[in-house]
Amino acid sequence: MARYTGPVCKRCRREGQKLFLKGAKCYTEKCPVERRQYPPGHHGPASVRRRKQSDYAMQLREKQKVKRIYGLHEKQFRNLFEYAAGRPGVTGENLIIALESRLDNVVFRMGMTASRRQARQLVRHRHVAVNGSTVDIPSYRLSAGDEVALRSKSRDLDLVAASLEARTRPPLLDWLSLDEKKRVGRVVRAPTRGDIPLAAQEQLIVELYSK
Repeated sequence: MARYTGPVCKRCRREGQKLFLKGAKCYTEKCPVERRQYPPGHHGPASVRRRKQSDYAMQLREKQKVKRIYGLHEKQFRNLFEYAAGRPGVTGENLIIALESRLDNVVFRMGMTASRRQARQLVRHRHVAVNGSTVDIPSYRLSAGDEVALRSKSRDLDLVAASLEARTRPPLLDWLSLDEKKRVGRVVRAPTRGDIPLAAQEQLIVELYSK
């Protein structure tokens, strides 16, 4: 499956806000979103003066924003939405919780990597174990009580050490725990929507897929 390898700052500019796709660099560098507050492309500046967006456009942009934050393709995102819709409870909240429960996201949230892209690479290269068994599937869904650890040969990786020592590292969320020295974390409990620091209107995504 093809994956986007172009400038990630273009994606931030398209959504009109920082998506923090470059990790720590987003905190330390002058962001293109701040310098050029309009979408990329030849017609970018003109689009700022366009009329108010339609409901469909707002729903689409919200879906694209969340999809890009978590680094998913459309088919992956749609499948996850269908899973969330089949679960009891509020579909939008179920979707965000399912996104947060992915292995690559949990590795990122624990601070072992500076971005979800790095976390995905770490998992793909078989550096991560879940409950003692190596898992190389970034979309692996974690549950309360699961242990996430770096394999013994991977604990001294430079990117992991740099991420854990970074001053811009976000605080550890309440539903996760981490032993930095041993490079071992745990999902203490299932997260709720209130535990997830994501500025998104997931109801717009539900409305888009419900058409």
